[in-house]
Amino acid sequence: MTASPKTVGREVAIDATYHYPPELLELLADGIPALFKSKQGVIDFFRGAGVPTKYLADWQKKVRVDKDSVRKGDMARSILVRLNQAGESALRERREIVRRISEFDDFSTCWESDRYKAQGIVGQVRHVVNVKDSFTRMKQAQEEERKQKLEAQRTALDAANARRATLAAVRTDLAALFGEKDPLKRGKALEGVLNRLFRASGVSIREAFVLRVDGSGAVEQIDGVIEIEGEVYLVEMKWWEIALGPGEVSQHLVRVFNRGQARGIFISASGYTPAAVQTCKESLARAVFLLCELKEFVFLLEQEKDLRDFLKKKIEAAIVDKNPLYDSLKYT
Repeated sequence: MTASPKTVGREVAIDATYHYPPELLELLADGIPALFKSKQGVIDFFRGAGVPTKYLADWQKKVRVDKDSVRKGDMARSILVRLNQAGESALRERREIVRRISEFDDFSTCWESDRYKAQGIVGQVRHVVNVKDSFTRMKQAQEEERKQKLEAQRTALDAANARRATLAAVRTDLAALFGEKDPLKRGKALEGVLNRLFRASGVSIREAFVLRVDGSGAVEQIDGVIEIEGEVYLVEMKWWEIALGPGEVSQHLVRVFNRGQARGIFISASGYTPAAVQTCKESLARAVFLLCELKEFVFLLEQEKDLRDFLKKKIEAAIVDKNPLYDSLKYT
């Protein structure tokens, strides 16, 4: 018996209940007797497939004592039924039997009168196996797809929960800063809060926010660089007691202008004077520049709104409406 090159090494799929399906059982019960001339040949086939002696012993004895009383069909069906009833414990042997039949390619072991029948049954077994294999692969693919979707959902849920927890901690830490009287301590803490806020909101940070203190040691200036939809924004943050005027925002405007295609964002804890807003509005002809207030970030965190959407609306207002200080609290 030689193996067909189309089926060598293939694992045969068997019904998930670990039993031969009825149509396959019938084909095997009819086909195995036709493949072998002798009754001993049938027993040898089962032994070669690894079927344990306990399933064969009584038939071996009958063949040895009175082989004329034994019919190959009865013997093959009986052994196959026993293997089927054994369930999972005989799974390997059942698979091996089907594999050997589906790979059968030398029909010289058959009686001439049985050859066409045997060839036809082997062809039908191969067809059934191919159908079962295809169905099994389809079920496996569907199950794998379902697992991947569940895993993606779990991953997304875990990420959303982690993001929510991070933003809740940022909200708490930012609120605590309003009670800090030491500008240097407040500035250093704000540096970390801003970095965490932008990262958790999915805004790419090109250069992390870093505290810079002027010569007096009493004024905070926090600089960073972020990226929004492929555009680079230089960010400056000041926490003063009074509204920022044209002089303060102009310094940042110059830094933005000197960097060609860059854009600018200014964040103030104390607001802006009308003159500062007008200066930025006039500068929109040269570069996109946004004016933000720290209270807007507090509001966003309290309302669990999206920072990226907030910034995109500010950008749109600056470009379309020439309004650098878009009032998000009023329009949100």
